[in-house]
Amino acid sequence: MRPLAIVGNVNVDIIVGDCSPVLKPGTESMVAHGDVRPAGCVGNTALAWMAMKVPFQAAANTGNDMLGDWLRSVFAAHSARWPRESCATTFSVGIAHPDSERTFLTTPGHLTRFSFAQVEAALDLKALRGGIALVVGSFLTERLAAEYGRLFDLLAAHDVQIALDTGWPVTGWTSDVRKQCLAWAARCDHLLLNEVELMSMFGETRLDAAMKAAARSLPQGGSVIAKRGPKGASGLKNGDLVHAPAPSVPVLDTAGAGDIFNAGYLARMAQGASLPEALEAGVVAASRAISTNPREYHQA
Repeated sequence: MRPLAIVGNVNVDIIVGDCSPVLKPGTESMVAHGDVRPAGCVGNTALAWMAMKVPFQAAANTGNDMLGDWLRSVFAAHSARWPRESCATTFSVGIAHPDSERTFLTTPGHLTRFSFAQVEAALDLKALRGGIALVVGSFLTERLAAEYGRLFDLLAAHDVQIALDTGWPVTGWTSDVRKQCLAWAARCDHLLLNEVELMSMFGETRLDAAMKAAARSLPQGGSVIAKRGPKGASGLKNGDLVHAPAPSVPVLDTAGAGDIFNAGYLARMAQGASLPEALEAGVVAASRAISTNPREYHQA
């Protein structure tokens, strides 16, 4: 199996719901459920890989408070090289609405301090040679994102493929954001976005057109992946379009579903699977996770 690594944001999620989309200031509302969990793209993916017993490296950072200590204990097998910032740990409050959508409120915290130098110190690049590195949380780790050129050069120098999941830009898909993302995509072997992100990044109103535009931006042989929620996932590589449908499951919790798809997809890719096989693995993993409580993960 090829070695795997993930680089980006780990933080804490506080999920409450269900809640009206409109909250009246100065009032208190009761909700039916709440949960505090390790999260962020790194956290969600790492939890899935740990459950699948997939070996991996992780480069992240935390604050120096009790939330940071908790994250480091959860990921004790991977956090020894993570820097501890002299600030609060980033957390998100996720407000779940009756239509299954969520609103997230996120503090800056430690994520704004994550840097290229810290990633370089955290990864064992010799052991990662020939593997795949998943880079995530681009718009929450702005300092690192500004150094993606150096990061991608470092990974390429060690024969490491780059998988990228940018997430949604806080400022929206402005022309400057799209230009920045296109430069990143040109260095990636796997572009892993949801369908709205993909169409927004490439300025298209149809998914098939967005996937074709993305494929033209990637290096030769790169894979464009569109995560499509209940519709499953689609992939385009070397002109071949494939699709993996999602099974019909009861939806209990969709938080982090895209990250869990990434975990299943890349785990199978690291095992030498074909694009259709990897797509199916990602869809199965995400479907299993969103329909179980406590969460369960599956590797096809």
